[in-house]
This record gives sequence, C-alpha cells and structure tokens, in this order.
Amino acid sequence: MAEKSFKYVILGGGVSAGYAAREFAKQGVKPGELAIISKEAVAPYERPALSKAYLFPEGTARLPGFHVCVGSGGERLLPEWYPEKGISLILSTEIVKADLPSKTLISAAGETFKYETLIIATGSTVIKLSDFGVQGADAKNILYLREIDDADKLVEAIKEKKNGKAVIVGGGYIGLELSAALRINNIDVSMVYPEPWCMPRLFTSDIAAFYEGYYAKKGVKIIKGTVAVGFDAHENGEVKAVKLKDGRVLEADIVVVGVGGRPLITLFKGQVEEEKGGIKADGFFKTSIPNVYAVGDVATFPLKLYNEIRRVEHVDHARKSAEQAVKAIFAREQGKSIDEYDYLPYFYSRAFDLSWQFYGDNVGDTVLFGDSSPDSSTHKFGSYWIKDGKVVGAFLESGTPEENKAIAKVARVQPPVDNLDELAKEGLTFASKI
Repeated sequence: MAEKSFKYVILGGGVSAGYAAREFAKQGVKPGELAIISKEAVAPYERPALSKAYLFPEGTARLPGFHVCVGSGGERLLPEWYPEKGISLILSTEIVKADLPSKTLISAAGETFKYETLIIATGSTVIKLSDFGVQGADAKNILYLREIDDADKLVEAIKEKKNGKAVIVGGGYIGLELSAALRINNIDVSMVYPEPWCMPRLFTSDIAAFYEGYYAKKGVKIIKGTVAVGFDAHENGEVKAVKLKDGRVLEADIVVVGVGGRPLITLFKGQVEEEKGGIKADGFFKTSIPNVYAVGDVATFPLKLYNEIRRVEHVDHARKSAEQAVKAIFAREQGKSIDEYDYLPYFYSRAFDLSWQFYGDNVGDTVLFGDSSPDSSTHKFGSYWIKDGKVVGAFLESGTPEENKAIAKVARVQPPVDNLDELAKEGLTFASKI
C-alpha cells in the first residue's frame, strides 16, 4: 500500500481532534499538511451529547447537530469543512503500531502514515467488567458509553425494551446522567455503586444527599455499598438479571456500565515518558519526544494554579489543551513564544432539570450554602472548598450564567476567608463580591 506523508498528524478523532483542527485552520495550515486519523466512522463531535440529548425521547440530538465546535459556542465543523480547509479526515482507520523514532504510524489494514509533528489525542477507553472476568459480563444488552456506536446500541435497546428495567452499574458521571436519561424514557432504573455516596470523586456527602434524594423522587432506585458480581442471561443471550455482591438479584432488560476509563496510550508504551497513568507533557503539551504532543485525557501536565502535575479527564480540558498544543506548534515554528497552559479545572453536568458547575480544586474544608433539600423549589445551592484559609473550589447547582462566572472567578482568585459560618451565611453573595 502507498505510504502517505503529512506535516502534521492528529491521532484520534474525538473532541480534541476537532478543536485542534479548528486552531490549525486559524493558524493558517496549508492544504495537504494536516491529517486526522480516527477509528470512528464520523467527523469529530461533542461527546457529552451522547449521555444527554442523544438519548432523549423528545428534542433528540443527532449528527450533524453536535459536531465540534458547537459545545463551546463555536462554528459547527461539518464533515465537508475538513476537505474545504485542505485537511485530510481519515476515518474508520485504526492505528495498530506507532513508531515514534521513525515518525511512522501503521493501520490495521497495513497503510503507512508518516508525519513530521504528531498530536496524540487518543482519549480514553471504557473499563469493561469482562476485563475483570465478571461472570456473564458478555451477555447482550450489557452496554457501555464512549462513542456514537455505543449510544446507538443504547437507543436501540431503549426502543426494544419499552417500559423495561435497567440497572446502571456505577454512580459517577455516566451513572447519574444515564439514570436520568433512561428514566425520562420511562425505563425502570436501579443505580448500583460501591461507594457510600454518588460521584465521590467530586461530591461531598452533603452535595450527594441532594442528588440521591432528587433521583429517588424521580423514581430511580439507589443501591449503595455493593457491586455487580455476575449476570444471568436468557436463552437468546440477552441479559435478564444482575447479581450483586450482597446477595440481591435485580431483574434487568438493559445494563449500562459506567465504572471509569483508562487513557489509550498502549501504542506508545516504552517510547515516551509517562506519569500518573498518562503521557508526561509540559505546559505546551510537548512530550519527552521532539515534535510529539499529547492532549486531552492522555496528557499528564503541570497544573500551574496548584503547582502540581495532573491528568484531567473532561471535555473542557480536551478542547483547551488541543488549542494550546497547536498554538505552541506554530509559535515554535515561527520562533515566537506563548504563555504556558494555565488551566482552571472545570466540570459540569446536566440531568433532569438540574445543572451544576464546579471550578477549582475539591480539597480542604467544605461549606454548604443555599437550600440543598431535594424538595427545594429552586434547587439552588452550592459549596465552597477552603484550604489554608483560602477558597480553592466552588460548586453551584442551578446557577445563572453570571453566578457561574462568579464561582469560576472565586476559584481562580482564591480569596481569603476568616469565618466559615459567615461564608455559609453569605453563600453566593461572597462570590459575587470578588
């Protein structure tokens, strides 16, 4: 097969790839210089839609509606945008070998791609229960959610199992968003997770109590402190029951597993420096190998605000790190300099009629403010995290755009706080004064 050569190659076709492509176009990439190689069959799209509007019975999201860069209020890059800009969008192509010293990528079909500069944007892959040898975990209708193909299988299952029973394994992002989406589709939902409360990586027990109470009111059954240890299937191979460690057995027509992901970096093992489970990068997303950059989920980078090295799995960072890497590539070529990446961690979620945002770091003491009763008519409440006498993180449910901007500013500025009881009383007013 003929060898194809490009000045720049983005490996991966997710959110990072789309935002990087837009930045390449802004920076004046010439036709024929850039290729995106993706194992998915579609142009880059905004992945968060898959656990939200893609699954809604009404107001459903479908491509081309959520191609990048609509997720951040930008122009939508339709599949034809790429060739119009002279960018090669190479889809349905899985790279099985990456040789960084020779700057060569080889696909499953045996095609060879050469590059001068590589951006690794391979993202994460879901952790599957079959990876741990869970009995029956390969039954039909045990589903995961990472790519549009996964979402299509879930949409199909929802249609097939009208008014059926679903078990969601996991109480994190995916668990909470999919429980809501399935409930909206009138599916009977049970959510199972081993932790003492939902979303434990971010939520305090106080914050989680609101969501657990709210979900219970919406009819979601919550089962905490246990895990799925096996599955039973019908003769046709479809799942029919989930066996829990505590001995309970839950009927299920659909099982969705959301127990986390891991960065897709196996192609580069032993070729590039790693740290904290990702590829080590600097404040420009350069790796230990010249002309190789890593962005999004796979990058472990210096988080300037906290003076430490982190890996961040979130769409906001996927977008911004991709743009930073491309700016850095062009700055290097032009002998210019740009500022190092100065990221403020940001996470958000939307489910039912709820919508929360979090900025900063969730360490130290916490102060809850507002009305956090699941029966509240406004649902408006929040939390501050205080470390070394300063506010370092802020969370807000049902905030207005102005209020969300205010909590972001607090997390960035890190104002001092003397009295935690006063802070609880002031609540949002404290943020709006910064």
